[in-house]
Amino acid sequence: MTESAAVSNAPVVSLEPGDPAPDFTLPDTHGTPTTLSDLRGAPVLVVFVPFAFSGTCTHELCELRDNIEDFETAGVRLLVISTDAVFTLKAWQAAEGYQFDLLSDFWPHGEVARDYGVFDENSGIALRGTFLIDADGIIRWCVVNPRGQARSLEEYRVAVAEI
Repeated sequence: MTESAAVSNAPVVSLEPGDPAPDFTLPDTHGTPTTLSDLRGAPVLVVFVPFAFSGTCTHELCELRDNIEDFETAGVRLLVISTDAVFTLKAWQAAEGYQFDLLSDFWPHGEVARDYGVFDENSGIALRGTFLIDADGIIRWCVVNPRGQARSLEEYRVAVAEI
């Protein structure tokens, strides 16, 4: 696991490359359940974001939106998870034109973020955790960045190229 920077009061991320990815079912912006294990057979990039509409999160997701062909060409499905409500994520998706899945970890609040070790109990949000999961459901790469520090698109590209 690459830890880009320390975050005070943040959980210790216990998931490492080689670990099975915790399964989850979360609603998308239409309320339709998305289950990670149903996506086996192709790699999945799970991207946790702290807040819809925040500057850093919007910048990160717009960068992913504008470079989605990098992931599609590699056959990687992109899932973005936030502790925001479905309605907030739906508005954010519409405002920014995101064509990938935004999933709500609103209730039970942050349960999936906790399972991945990226829930900040003090602020009630997910940290900037990213997990590249292979076709068999095994974590192959992961990184956690602190609030305010955007993830690197180039790091995504390198990780996807190696899967």
